[in-house]
Amino acid sequence: MVKYGLDELFLKDTRVDLLRHVFVLSPTRWLNSETRQLPRGQRIRLALEELGPVFVKLGQMLSTRRDLLPDDIGDELALLQDKVPPFSNELAKETIEAAFGDSIENLFAEFEPGPMASASVAQVHGAVLKDGSSVVVKVLRPGIEKLIDRDVALMYMLADMAAVSLPDAKRLRPRDVVTEYDHTIHNELNLINEASNGVVFRNNFKDSDLLYVPEIHWDFTRTNVLVMERIHGIPIRDVEAMHAINMDMRKLAEHAVEIFYTQLFTHNFFHADMHPGNIFVSAENPAYPKFLSVDFGIVGSLTDEDLTYLGENMLAFFRSDFRRVAQLHVDSGWVPADTRVSDFEAAIRSVCGPIFEKPLAEISFGNVLLQLFQTARRFEMEVQPQLVLLQKTLLNIEGLGRQLYPELDLWATGKPYLEDWVKEKRGPKAIARRFIEQAPLVLDAMPYMPMLVHDYMQSQKSAANNKNAFHQAKPRSGVAESRLLRYTIVGAVLTVVASLFGSAHVVQGAGVPWWSWLVGLSGLALLLRGLFGRT
Repeated sequence: MVKYGLDELFLKDTRVDLLRHVFVLSPTRWLNSETRQLPRGQRIRLALEELGPVFVKLGQMLSTRRDLLPDDIGDELALLQDKVPPFSNELAKETIEAAFGDSIENLFAEFEPGPMASASVAQVHGAVLKDGSSVVVKVLRPGIEKLIDRDVALMYMLADMAAVSLPDAKRLRPRDVVTEYDHTIHNELNLINEASNGVVFRNNFKDSDLLYVPEIHWDFTRTNVLVMERIHGIPIRDVEAMHAINMDMRKLAEHAVEIFYTQLFTHNFFHADMHPGNIFVSAENPAYPKFLSVDFGIVGSLTDEDLTYLGENMLAFFRSDFRRVAQLHVDSGWVPADTRVSDFEAAIRSVCGPIFEKPLAEISFGNVLLQLFQTARRFEMEVQPQLVLLQKTLLNIEGLGRQLYPELDLWATGKPYLEDWVKEKRGPKAIARRFIEQAPLVLDAMPYMPMLVHDYMQSQKSAANNKNAFHQAKPRSGVAESRLLRYTIVGAVLTVVASLFGSAHVVQGAGVPWWSWLVGLSGLALLLRGLFGRT
């Protein structure tokens, strides 16, 4: 802070302004007097670079939110996306040769010594394989694991300090959030994991005309070296180049939103590091642009429960159904169970109501986020660590859309997609598919069903006798009890069998056969007769 003058930048005119005077006699202050005079954006960027990869990634995320930053700071932070100072070519070659146990000359027909791009965790070199394939070689920074461990340890320390000092610490759960990030960033340090993620994305979009994912060369991939197909496209930040070839910017922005929804709700496997340094656009068809994506080190997915709540929340927002949004937050446990839904609904409406049906250019998401944070604090809404990656991705997508086509109507683009998703999620085919997925478990349990039903009925009878609930009823004979038990067992079996056959026909696109309805209704009647005939 002292070296780059951040004490003056962040402490001046605040409640802790006096802390600035603590550093007046610091040798660091006087030895770096020229550095402290650099433009503020440059000082922030240099400080983040020196702090290490974790903080570089923080700067990368902030660089996508130009609406929240002054231009001078935003321009400098944008340099963190792929302009981090590289490590030496000799060190890169040594790392590659050690990983494969062979020389660069034997591995590649050509190898570009200078890096194409350099980021916080790795840098990329161009190369040509012996078979003529044009590729890129991604190499982890030597010693990066120790640096990451150091930075994450610092984050844990700051999180523990925040847990003690912040009044909102219980709700914000800072240590849980750091734990989630710790897991994510350590996964990124294994390039075999990234290669596997790339294969999943390539398979998910193999027939897509919206996104192209390069091929992974597994024979040339190790934990610290990754080789993949080289792509050629326009960097997403080079808007002028896209305008020069008359690219349809509205279509491009709409495709970005559609790709995001497809990754999240269709595949439940989304790219969680979508800053501009990782995204390119093909110049082949400007009228119907196609994205090119790289760097799959950070990905995310949600549980079925969280995904369902999230999708229904977003659709309710698009429909301005704030009552439904409030109720879903209570049902999901994201706010305390005793929250008054009507009060929560009114608070959400006051924040989000004014932004609907407006293009991005007319929406200040910075103000909206601040107001939502205040609302969350008021209703003791806890941070959900499993959603942190998704929240980061949403910020990136919104920043990307603002950059490409500020007039984009997020609501009109996203609402139809979410409506189709909900119909598919709640439709008869989805229900039948889930039923069939559970069928093996049901079939395994069927042999035990008679005893389970018998034990249940006996426990109910004992409880009723103990409470004298049926002291005036005539006791039934053993024959009647046995008959009702048989009704229950046979009815349950018939109902399950009919449901399985009916679901199979629905998934195959056929209607439910008449005999399945007949068997199912007969089984249900016997089941009800057996269960309630005892009262």
